[in-house]
Amino acid sequence: MNYYPFTAYIDPGTGSMLLTVILGLVTTMIFVVRGLLIKFKYKLSGSGAGDYNKDKVDFVFFSDHKRYWNVFKPVCDEMERRHISCSYWTMSADDPALSESYEYVSREFIGEGSKGFARLNTMRAAICMATTPGLDVLQWKRSREVDWYVHIYHSAGDNLGYRMFGLDYYDAVLETGDVQTKGIRLLEKLRGLPAKELTITGCTYLDTMKDRLEHMAPVPHERTTVLLAPSWGASSILNRYGAEFIRKLIETGYKIIIRPHPQSKTAEKDLLDKLMTEFPENDNLEWNYENDNYRVLSESDLMISDYSGVIFDYTFIFDKPIMYADVSMDRAPYDSAWVDYTPWTLDVLSRLGKKLEPSDFDRMKDVIDEVLGSDVYREGRVAARAEAWAYRGEAAVRTCDYLAAKLKQLKGDSE
Repeated sequence: MNYYPFTAYIDPGTGSMLLTVILGLVTTMIFVVRGLLIKFKYKLSGSGAGDYNKDKVDFVFFSDHKRYWNVFKPVCDEMERRHISCSYWTMSADDPALSESYEYVSREFIGEGSKGFARLNTMRAAICMATTPGLDVLQWKRSREVDWYVHIYHSAGDNLGYRMFGLDYYDAVLETGDVQTKGIRLLEKLRGLPAKELTITGCTYLDTMKDRLEHMAPVPHERTTVLLAPSWGASSILNRYGAEFIRKLIETGYKIIIRPHPQSKTAEKDLLDKLMTEFPENDNLEWNYENDNYRVLSESDLMISDYSGVIFDYTFIFDKPIMYADVSMDRAPYDSAWVDYTPWTLDVLSRLGKKLEPSDFDRMKDVIDEVLGSDVYREGRVAARAEAWAYRGEAAVRTCDYLAAKLKQLKGDSE
């Protein structure tokens, strides 16, 4: 009888994924065992559940990337002003929050990827507030030791632009305006979910940008500057039109700033590397990856985008015109695929600026000049701002008011 050795081949991508899963499981087990040891210690000492719960912190703010510090900083500043202790957890080792000086706001880098999610999945807190969608969908699971999960928006658009099931398992959502309510309630009904607690508190980072604009001089520039700020994914400008689109922009003779969506740096790295090689930086072209987008928004005269939430930063704060490319967005991966109407985020575009058709590419400069010379969209920008951005200048205060009241309620229910 002949015996043949059994061999198997695992490609590098699959091997990397398996290693990530194994490391995640190991890390999770470490934190689970640690939690069990804490419970066992309280039982041995004769302490009750009340003493065990004292080990929980009141508030944890979680950010999966440093770019969302502009959402959390106003809240952390207000918590510090009120002398309320809270914790800020980040998955970015270079998060600006880590260099801040706070007495009541602790800050911690919890690790990237599986290590970070392992910490999240065993979190012990009364309230966890996060900008990150997808709770209890993939890696990020609800911790049994967290009483209340709160979502805070990092864009003034509606929730239907999130990937599928983005907000389903949050307990509460802090809305920037009432444009988000319709989509949330409809998805709850369609999916048989319990109703979330919805509270309109405004938009913290828009408040901060508004304050900066009022107290800072405009960024000077001598030449007409066009900002290309697309979203990411198969339906985005760079994926749909790529090099052709950039080439037509350069041919206008204007200064062009290309600011890819931060997610593109990881999800579409090959595409960006190819485009940056074909179109290297020069006096007329800038590739921008700054964490803070204030400079490029202030410096540019017109923005071209698709369905990215940065459109609202630009129109609401700087009151400047936009053009949006006809990308025929594939809604299949998003929550919007579940509804039979056009989401507010997409529907409002026609009121904010001009739709840029492929037939316009050969006359790009003329189209840009027409939009720059027209004031037809100003009323639309004013109306959209009123719909999506409530309580301007009050978001941090209202957010902290909500958190304090909810904590009091949770502790009252527990007692």
